Amino acid sequence: MEILYLLIPIAVIVMAVAIGALVWAVRSGQFDDLEGPAHRILMDDDDPRIPSRREEPESRGDQDKDE
Repeated sequence: MEILYLLIPIAVIVMAVAIGALVWAVRSGQFDDLEGPAHRILMDDDDPRIPSRREEPESRGDQDKDE
């Protein structure tokens, strides 16, 4: 019976740590996007979605006219 005097405070401390970890996870945004990482693993990150535009120098056209 005396072991309850030890186990009850230990259980309360473990529960407080678990609740603290849950509150920290919610505040840090761990549960904000639950579906995004599941879809992101299926997409290939090496292939860019929007091809980047290459800027051609405007002076090149001027150089052709001058020559």
